[in-house]
Amino acid sequence: MKRLSKLAATLSPVALLASCGSGYSTEGGSEAVSTPAPTELDFAITEHGSFNEPWASAFLPGTRMLFITEKSGSIKFKDLASGRLGTVSGVPAVDYGGQGGLGDIAFLPSEAGRDSSDRTIYLSWVEAGEDDTRGAVVGRGQLLCLQADECSIEGLKVIWRQAPKVTGRGHYSHRIIFSPDQQYMYVTSGDRQKMQPAQDASNTLGTIVRLNLDGTPSAGNPLAAQGSPSDQIWSWGHRNLLGIDFDASGQLWEIEHGPAGGDELNLVKKGANYGWPVRSDGDHYDGANIPDHTADDGFEKFAINWTPVIAPGNMVFYRGDLFDGMKGDLLISGLKTKALIRVEVDGEDAREVARYDMDNRIRSVIEGPDGALWVLEDGEGGRLLELRPE
Repeated sequence: MKRLSKLAATLSPVALLASCGSGYSTEGGSEAVSTPAPTELDFAITEHGSFNEPWASAFLPGTRMLFITEKSGSIKFKDLASGRLGTVSGVPAVDYGGQGGLGDIAFLPSEAGRDSSDRTIYLSWVEAGEDDTRGAVVGRGQLLCLQADECSIEGLKVIWRQAPKVTGRGHYSHRIIFSPDQQYMYVTSGDRQKMQPAQDASNTLGTIVRLNLDGTPSAGNPLAAQGSPSDQIWSWGHRNLLGIDFDASGQLWEIEHGPAGGDELNLVKKGANYGWPVRSDGDHYDGANIPDHTADDGFEKFAINWTPVIAPGNMVFYRGDLFDGMKGDLLISGLKTKALIRVEVDGEDAREVARYDMDNRIRSVIEGPDGALWVLEDGEGGRLLELRPE
């Protein structure tokens, strides 16, 4: 076990503005005042091996088996009870390259009481199309774990496809979250670096879709009367959404990459349009201006906006009791910032309260069964780290 001293940064308002950059902004959104972290935390860090471009992880509910996706197209699992590292067969072929490949992994919490040898598994990945096109998909199958170091996926079937498939290899997003009652599945669908389709609700690029657990559009979606694929859409006007989760009160939040500046944390509302690419508090990469959000622009406003960017990898609301004072806070994995970013949420308002230096790009952070944090570093050789209070 390694102790990383002074990992936590207890930030004064001045220090926080310096760490975020003078462009840290809440203009156009709800108030997000920077305040010091309530307590200083030291993390005890234990390494649990390294992986090839790890992208997402999830615990099999009711067990201590942690499954990890690798972007190039593999799934491995760590059995924390025995320490064994296992492999998963039956993984789909993926279109690997750029930001694409194997993506998210999700299990149904309601199946925690079932035999761990037969569970429903949801995966997202990038699927090739015709004429050099590709797009994100979500598949569902059965996970069978009949040996100590080997599991297999049986009957995997694509139940949702991003529409349309387009050229390029960026902004797939394809994060998966289930509603607290597990009646619905929400999937983030990025703009695929095409920008304008995010304002065109006749496709699913730049949207969050709400689906039944079998991948069909959910009844009551705001654009249901427009037919397929509009009937899948819950919100639109998004860019590249890499984190999504429900808070303790049942509100849905997402975090997305802005262009050159303007990363956003948004409270997701039914039928809301978040403005991309018509409005952003960032600019185009070539320096061309994008109009900032204004109070009367007709678009839903962010809760927090970051310039310079934090480049989020994912996010999770902390529900446990292991870390004093953290329950209910949002934790964001930072790629560019090489940090964990902690955000306090109060109703519809949010504010960054701390930033914990991790020395490496962080792709993912999730909460374990007992409240420990499980962190994946980004890239080749990205380590799996267990964080506990020191």
